Order: sequence, then structure tokens, then C-alpha cells
Amino acid sequence: MRARIPGWGADLDHADRPSFPKLDWQEDFSGAHWEYPPEQPGGRGRERSIEHAQLTPVFGTAQPLHGVSGAVRRLAYARYSEGRMAHWMLLIAGDRIDAWGAHARSLLSGRPDQPFTETGVVAEVTHHGLSSRLGSSRTDTRHQWLDPVVVAGPWVAAAAGAVLAVRALARAVRS
Repeated sequence: MRARIPGWGADLDHADRPSFPKLDWQEDFSGAHWEYPPEQPGGRGRERSIEHAQLTPVFGTAQPLHGVSGAVRRLAYARYSEGRMAHWMLLIAGDRIDAWGAHARSLLSGRPDQPFTETGVVAEVTHHGLSSRLGSSRTDTRHQWLDPVVVAGPWVAAAAGAVLAVRALARAVRS
């Protein structure tokens, strides 16, 4: 088999393994093949898990925390361990607050989001969405009834809130 299949039986004899010298334990060698990089500037005030003594030397700065959602996320990192559900629930809450803020900004910009086209509702009708789910072993068929509620629910609630606000304003103006 060795003649026909290159590398066959490499686990039989350590001398035949290309990685064997690397696997020898060397007391004076830590196993790290790099030097600790210099710390990236701007690390003060960055979110860091309470389990770690310091921030990693290199970190992302593309989406800095901002506003109320940033305050919620900072609270999650400052107060709760990553092993606690409260940490992750606060991060999810911060994400939802950020999403609501983005929706509000889109409404105020004069170019609001288009929930029907941006959420894939139109594609469900035009690209065989229902037939791709029926009669298949897809895992999302168990919760597909919940998808319209999750996607459309906030929009319906916002529209109902807007209608109620307009009604209340109209009553206030009439009286």
C-alpha cells in the first residue's frame, strides 16, 4: 500500500511522519512560535471580559460601542462573567436596542427600511419558499411558524403604536 498511496501508514512508524520532530517535547521550548506583539493603542475603555487580566494585544475597532446599546454592552462586560446568562442576555438586549435605533434613524432619514423586501417575504413567494420546506428534512421546519412573528412582529407593533399616537394627538388637538 505504501507504494501505491503516498503517506499511507505514516502513523505506524514515527520516523515516517513528517511532523514527528515537531511532536518531540523540548523542555526549553514553550511551543509558541511567535513573540508577544506590541499592544495596540486605544485599549483604555474597551470592553474586556472580567475573566481576563488584560485586553488582547490586538483588537478590532471597526464598530466602537455607542449610545444606550453601548452602555448596556459595557455593563455586561464590566459586571458579569462570560459564563453567566446575564452577560449574554445584556449583549442581546444591547443588540436589539442598536437595531431599534437603526430602524428609528432610517425612519427619520426619509428613506425608511422596506420590511417586505429586506426580510425575504417577497422571495418566499417568488422563489418557492414554501415548497422548499414541505416534504423535506430541513431543521427549520419546526420553528418556521414563528418566523413571521419574529420578523413582522416589531413592525406591526410599531405601526400600531404610531396609529395610537396619531389618534391621541388628534384627540388632543380636537379638545
